[in-house]
Amino acid sequence: MTSVADDLRASVRGFLTDTAAEPEVRRIADSPSGFDAALWGRLSGELGLTGLVVPEEFGGSGAGFAELGVVLEEMGRVLLPSPFLSTVVLGAGALLLSGDASAQAAHLPGIASGELRVTVGGVVGTPRCEAVTGSRGWLIDGTAEGVIDGATADLLLVFASCEGGTSLFAVPADAAGLSRTPLRTLDLTRRQARVGLHATPATLIGSAGDGDRIAAALLDRARAAQAAEQLGGAQRVLEMAVEYARTRYQFGRAIGSFQAIKHRCADMLIDVERMRVAAAAALAAVDAGAPDLPVAARVASSFCGDAYFAAAAANIQVHGGIGFTWEHPAHLYYRRAKSAQLLFGSPAEQREELMTILEAGRD
Repeated sequence: MTSVADDLRASVRGFLTDTAAEPEVRRIADSPSGFDAALWGRLSGELGLTGLVVPEEFGGSGAGFAELGVVLEEMGRVLLPSPFLSTVVLGAGALLLSGDASAQAAHLPGIASGELRVTVGGVVGTPRCEAVTGSRGWLIDGTAEGVIDGATADLLLVFASCEGGTSLFAVPADAAGLSRTPLRTLDLTRRQARVGLHATPATLIGSAGDGDRIAAALLDRARAAQAAEQLGGAQRVLEMAVEYARTRYQFGRAIGSFQAIKHRCADMLIDVERMRVAAAAALAAVDAGAPDLPVAARVASSFCGDAYFAAAAANIQVHGGIGFTWEHPAHLYYRRAKSAQLLFGSPAEQREELMTILEAGRD
């Protein structure tokens, strides 16, 4: 008997197998926008994936992070270039965590239908934007660096400092004083941008001063979700390495028969299985609202970040000379692994945070 997760995985994998083969991924990654609008429409319309974690009252499915993890794992397998992480995990996540019923009613239906692409700026580190309120309402000045899909999003949610503390604000893409500069980054399949704001009109989301709480909770969710995506990528590079080791012959025998290659593939397999456990624990902690989510999310994110990068590097080594060529997909996974490793705080930074949390718990 198959479970709901199994059916979801089969559906998503079958869809991506048909629509996101390597040549298509490369084409999309090279396009001006970095994503395919028609494919995005099918992800939302045919599969309903953009509304997966959006409550039913706003047009979504009301599913949990366990199901979201399945989708992200399959997307990570193929390196799908799409605004799914920025819109569904970050954008919808920030709106849900804000508790702002008006903002949720205004934006979540558009996210669920795929008509609204959203991203979040300033979620990692101290906000570099400042907001002031006056006769013209809220105005924001500053810069948000490394905003995922920041150049193409229809709505930007920006964390900014204000008199009441860090707060979350909504800024439409056509707002006055808003500039968006695409960045040249290592990962060719995930776009980032520098977002500049100069006296840019904004709408407060939630309560003034509640931004630190929202950002911390959003980071926990994002790290858990990305761990699932990293798992999918690591599983795929393991499969690539094993397949090549079985079919590549040297000195009259498959290179997979050599101890050095066996050991490398075995190490990759062990890490992938450990990633699977860590990611599942973090996703379950999100769904359960577990008090140890900050611990589970950092464990999953730091371990999966290191393990995916190690697997991607090992895959190149197993492939030898061909693994270093532009034509081979190994470098695309290597680029994604390194970029993802740093996207929501480096593994070293997260382990330091983890130590602080655990030490505080002992007091």
